[in-house]
This record gives sequence, structure tokens and C-alpha cells, in this order.
Amino acid sequence: MAAPSKAGARDLPLGGRSSAQTSFGASSLHAPSRAQGRSALDREAAEGKDLARRHDEAAIWSLSTVAGRLVEISASPAGAPLTLAFRLVLDAQRRGEPSAWIGRKDAPFYPPDAADAGVDLAALAVIWAGDAVAAAKAADLLVRSGAFGLVVLDLVHNARLPLHASSRLAMLGKQHRAAIVCLTDKDAARASLGPLVSLRAHTASRVRGEGGRFRCEAAALKDKHLGKVWSIAEVCRGPDGLH
Repeated sequence: MAAPSKAGARDLPLGGRSSAQTSFGASSLHAPSRAQGRSALDREAAEGKDLARRHDEAAIWSLSTVAGRLVEISASPAGAPLTLAFRLVLDAQRRGEPSAWIGRKDAPFYPPDAADAGVDLAALAVIWAGDAVAAAKAADLLVRSGAFGLVVLDLVHNARLPLHASSRLAMLGKQHRAAIVCLTDKDAARASLGPLVSLRAHTASRVRGEGGRFRCEAAALKDKHLGKVWSIAEVCRGPDGLH
């Protein structure tokens, strides 16, 4: 997904095990050569590694790993923060956890792209807020109700949260085991929203591939739970007209 206007639909990897095939003739068996067999084994090993990598990435970036935490997804101009955010929304909906999206009416996400990615828009609560402070107040009410497992705040350029607001959100998220995810537009060198941000992921790379697909990459700049730097990548289909 490269951003609806920002969020695009994910191309699910299709695959299966590669295997050497034998053909049966009228009276003979044609077995693959040793080189063909080794090539098939190499392909299976490569596919196995790729499946393991995707499994590790799914485990790193999922609702269960961000639940109870204040998270920031920052993005450079070429990044795709909504790709990461809607991946969490989709995971939450699959787990039966209600989700809410707080943003500005003059800078909304593009609903058809979110729907194409598999998001159930009818089950996603959308709230419009005038600025970052109003968004924080709305998130406070939603999380404090105990009814939402994921609340996303789509903040505008150079938006900042007062320390008391981020402190309260971090406390409420932990108390209700809800994930509170803030989207910001900034480069990796700039400071995060505050010291209480438990995880900051930064997306800066959106590499164009064949067939209108993009390789969207993100890396952790800070992760207080894992205590290490990690990175993930996802191949997405961008919306029509994205270059």
C-alpha cells in the first residue's frame, strides 16, 4: 500500500512448495537429474527462508506486539505510514478488536484503498479532530471507555502532543491494553513525540517495482520492549496514478 491517496492494497504473496516432478511413460520412469533435484531443494530452502522472514515480520508488527503501548509511525516524504497503520487495523479486525481512526477532515485517508486492503470500513470508527490536542482528547475518551483495542491518530505536519497528553495516553493504553498509534510526518533525525513513546517505527523507502508494485520498508528507531533495531518490508500495489 503506498499511501491512501495514501494507502494501497497489499499483494498477498502466492506460493507453494517447489518440487522435482517425475513423468511416467508407457514403460519408463523419467526422474529428475541430480542437478535438477538440487535446484529444487535450493528453491525450497529459499522459499522456506522467505516464509520464515515474513512470519518474523508479522510477529514484530502486529496488534499483539503494540497492545498497551504508545507508538509513533514517522514518515519521510517517500514513506508509507498508512501502509503500516492499516496493517494493524486489519490485524485488529481479524482478532475482533474494535478500532478507531482519528484524523483531520481536510486530510483524510482514501476509503476505497483501505477497503481494497481488506479493511472493513463499516467496523472502523472515524473521528475528525481539528488539531493534535483535539485528537489526543478524542483518543483519551475512546481508550478510557475500554471499548477499543486500537486507536490511530493521524497527525498533521509538525504536529506535537503536549507531554501531559502523551503521558495520559501512554498510561491509559497500558491500563486498558490498547494500542495507541500516532502518525507523524518527519525525518528519522527528528525527535519522537516524547519520552513515553514505547516504539517508534520510521518509513522512508518506497521503491517502485514492476506492475505498479512498491516495496515499502520501515525500521524501528526505538523499541523499548524488544530492545533492538529491526526492519520490515512489504510489497504493495499502489493506487492508480501513483508514481
